[in-house]
Amino acid sequence: MRYCGLLLALPLCAQVQDRTYNLLRENDDWSFLTDPSLRSDFWDPIKYVPLGCNACYVSFGGEIREAFEQVGNDNWGKQRYSNTFLLQRYMLHADWHVGKNFRFFVQLKSGVEDFRAGGPRPIDEKRLDFETAFLEVGNTHKKNWAVLRTGRQELNYGSGRLVSVREGPNVRQSFDGVKIRAKAGEWNIDAWAVRPDLDKPGFFNNTPDHTTAFWGLYATRPWRRRVSYDLYYLGLDRKNAAFERGSATELRHTIGARLWRPVAKEEPASDFDYEGVVQLGSFGSGDIRAWTFASDTGYTFTNVPLRPRFSIKADISSGDNPGSHTLGTFSPIYPIGNYFGVLADTGPGPVNFIDVHPRMQAQLPHGVSISADVVVQWRENVDDGVYAVPGFLLVAANGSRARFVGYRPGAEVRWQIDRHAYLQADYGIFYAGQFLKEASPGRNINYVELWAGYKF
Repeated sequence: MRYCGLLLALPLCAQVQDRTYNLLRENDDWSFLTDPSLRSDFWDPIKYVPLGCNACYVSFGGEIREAFEQVGNDNWGKQRYSNTFLLQRYMLHADWHVGKNFRFFVQLKSGVEDFRAGGPRPIDEKRLDFETAFLEVGNTHKKNWAVLRTGRQELNYGSGRLVSVREGPNVRQSFDGVKIRAKAGEWNIDAWAVRPDLDKPGFFNNTPDHTTAFWGLYATRPWRRRVSYDLYYLGLDRKNAAFERGSATELRHTIGARLWRPVAKEEPASDFDYEGVVQLGSFGSGDIRAWTFASDTGYTFTNVPLRPRFSIKADISSGDNPGSHTLGTFSPIYPIGNYFGVLADTGPGPVNFIDVHPRMQAQLPHGVSISADVVVQWRENVDDGVYAVPGFLLVAANGSRARFVGYRPGAEVRWQIDRHAYLQADYGIFYAGQFLKEASPGRNINYVELWAGYKF
């Protein structure tokens, strides 16, 4: 990226260096390395490789992530043992730019699981396949632009509450289809029509899920005082959707809005992320009427030692009354994997729930950060059960009228060794509440995970 301006009537052009490793690696921009004098990192020689024509280059990168995970009493005691296993993730990508109008991005993924009792889940293992492989046509080097993307790709929008790459678990989510990206003035707008990929454990055998179609329109723009807002519509068509009331064909329309201000980096300031959603549609011969509201409000003290941030989340999403002709269960569609923090792939999800979630974070010297939090959860509708993060039923209501699901204190320590490498440890205990004790074995979930990662 280049910044050009005028100073005392003399042209001034300076390279802006952004060495961020983005969640979606397709968003990394290494074009500033056209200037060889800016190459300072060990990996810089492969981050920008000229191809001999104007604006033609290729950039390579990747990631290694190792994890040790131990879960005791998964599903609150339905599995009465401590499940200890290892997870490995390897990803490698190449970003080809052929002039200003053509781009080809390919990313390989490999996820391996060892020692898990019961074997790997779809989120644990994918021996080798394409996470992304898309062609993009169009020029983004203009004030207003539109580009067409076709092929396998990742989708991640807003805070990840509804559309996410599923970063927490070992195997990320990808989609096959088309997308149009556009910029018009202050607006950034994406429109897409895709099918989710079905992750199978073998080699290059993923296929689109032909029983599910997913389409949408997502628009975002800055407003004022570091505040931005998003507006979106999401469409989901599933041939066999399952909820506590049963299974049927589902056509769900989601309309949402989000108002947000990012966490302060320089001056002490507040931050927030508020999102409201309504869902309409049909489920079998009945209707869908569902909703959610999510909030995250915090304040960062950047001018005191440890730069602490204190925050509180408060969320609610609708549940179902099985006696009604209308399905009331909210669907999170494709949510972020570790929706409630340290429990990356176990515990309840954002369906038929009310929660309060205070959290404290602090920055220690030498790249070390710590956080502690507690999540307290209730059922929004006592006629509906408790669902997992992806939206499938974990514990049916079973006639229980208890609303309290439980609470989970947790802690996380992370050491960002340098811009490439990190170590992380998570620990949490989910204490079963009255509902889980009545409708399931009701034992407490114990969870610990150790991570080591490297990006380049």
